[in-house]
Amino acid sequence: QVRVEESGGGLVQPGNSLRLSCSVSGRTFINYSGGWFRQAPGKEREFVAAMDWSGRGTEYGEAVKGRFRISRDNTKNMVYLQMNGLKPEDTAVYYCAIGRGWELKTTAAEFGAWGQGTQVTVSS
Repeated sequence: QVRVEESGGGLVQPGNSLRLSCSVSGRTFINYSGGWFRQAPGKEREFVAAMDWSGRGTEYGEAVKGRFRISRDNTKNMVYLQMNGLKPEDTAVYYCAIGRGWELKTTAAEFGAWGQGTQVTVSS
């Protein structure tokens, strides 16, 4: 069974940065795409960013383009989300997800394993 666990969330002031980490353990897929989604209270889950197995393919949600950056370290089974220029509207629970295979995935249905989420609150 694959285990996915996020860390790094917290309270941050607008304009500041935060880095989320996602560890993948257990019976992991040989190759997997990594992704981040978020869900704010009363809103639907939203795609944030994704990266394919090689790290060369990435995709970002419109709301975070130019501010967030996804990365990964396959030797450590880690996926990261660097969030810069945070805004109050970035406040949400952030979820890490992984999906079997080499190719880039961007929809929630393509990801088979999810973490429990980590809260990010942007407020002064």
